[in-house]
Amino acid sequence: MSNLKPFEIVASLDRYIIGQKNAKRSVSIALRNRWRRQQVPEDLREEITPKNIILIGPTGVGKTEIARRLSLLTDSPFFKVEASKFTEVGYVGRDVESMVRDLVELTVNKVRQSEKVAVAQKASQIAEERMLDLLLPKPTPKSPVENEGKTIPFSQVAGQEEEKVSTTREKLRQMLREGKLDNRYVDLDVSDRSTPVVEVFSNVGMEELGLNFKDMMNNLMPKNVKRRKIKVPEAMKTLAEEEAQNLVDMDSVVRMTIEKVERSGIIFLDEIDKIVAKGQGHGPEVSREGVQRDLLPIVEGSTINTKYGPVRTDHILFIASGAFHAIKPSDLIPELQGRFPIRVELNALGKEEFVRILKEPRNALLLQYCALLKTEGVELSFEDSAIERIAAIAEQVNQRTENIGARRLHTLMECLLEDVLFDAPELDAAKVVVDEVYVDEKLKAVKDDVDLSRYIL
Repeated sequence: MSNLKPFEIVASLDRYIIGQKNAKRSVSIALRNRWRRQQVPEDLREEITPKNIILIGPTGVGKTEIARRLSLLTDSPFFKVEASKFTEVGYVGRDVESMVRDLVELTVNKVRQSEKVAVAQKASQIAEERMLDLLLPKPTPKSPVENEGKTIPFSQVAGQEEEKVSTTREKLRQMLREGKLDNRYVDLDVSDRSTPVVEVFSNVGMEELGLNFKDMMNNLMPKNVKRRKIKVPEAMKTLAEEEAQNLVDMDSVVRMTIEKVERSGIIFLDEIDKIVAKGQGHGPEVSREGVQRDLLPIVEGSTINTKYGPVRTDHILFIASGAFHAIKPSDLIPELQGRFPIRVELNALGKEEFVRILKEPRNALLLQYCALLKTEGVELSFEDSAIERIAAIAEQVNQRTENIGARRLHTLMECLLEDVLFDAPELDAAKVVVDEVYVDEKLKAVKDDVDLSRYIL
């Protein structure tokens, strides 16, 4: 993060997301402020709280993609959750504190994995020694040896055996490194890690009860170890994985995790508009305001108990998003509104944006389909007029049915290229050029029939 300036963050997002300049600027400033906070004097550092953001816009305009790309771009702990999954305390469902626990769990796994990479070389060396022990068990002479009427002491016999074993061991080591033993099998005890998945629904998290339910179940159930006959390369991977786990200091991993989450964690709350009740009602809407009130203390800063210890949420950045079709951000409870001071409206996408989305991003749809068909030896290309026509049809269908933004392009492309994708294995080194006539021919019937387009597009 120390090297990422706001304009660099925006430039990185521009490679994958078209338009939405205001949203990119707001997010980049919020991220840069995380770094700036670390540079101020310590007495003032705790007083600077993150400025949470609400991204407002229809579906398919890039809200979730901005958050997803941020998680890949930065080294910050990141977790995305749909607000509609939560229920008020007292109802069956997930409590809002679970999102912090999930963030901590994901970060623990990520930090543990990075620590395993750091000790991978040492783990590989230990695994190599264990493999040589399997390939060449050490001899254990137990008594003196008679040789031509003379009794050779045990220590001398042992020394001679050790010298022979050492020479043979080094030869085996060289063969192992050169891959000459890859077809040999060894007997290895492998632990069966398959454990039943248990989901607990409770008014309070199991962490608050001082219990780690999953670990407790693992301790109660017997360890299932199987002896398997596997090839040397696979056995080496298994041994290296075991040794890496043994070398990782979990206490250090937990300390680093809690520090990272508290200092630079990001939680993306999608569909926050779904927890706003449209009016006084019953049924599914009855707990929505309660979810907002449960969410409030976490957003404004509190301490959440997790199985790894207490975690403070004072400096976690919350990015919320929602379409806000039927309701407005002002319909949120006032206390929660005040905790999201930055509000950015994302623009709806039209024909010009669709053309750019099809061509410009590094993961552009046209590039994806060209790469997929190239695996079959088929060269696929699109004329500019065809791209313009696809974008125009996407805009028309969005206006006439339901506006789902850029996601409409996925359904159009699948419908357009269905025949080519089906026949590709039978086409011998073919070149397929998609022009405007081809687009109209494939999509005309669906586009003109409103009822049909509702089902297909």
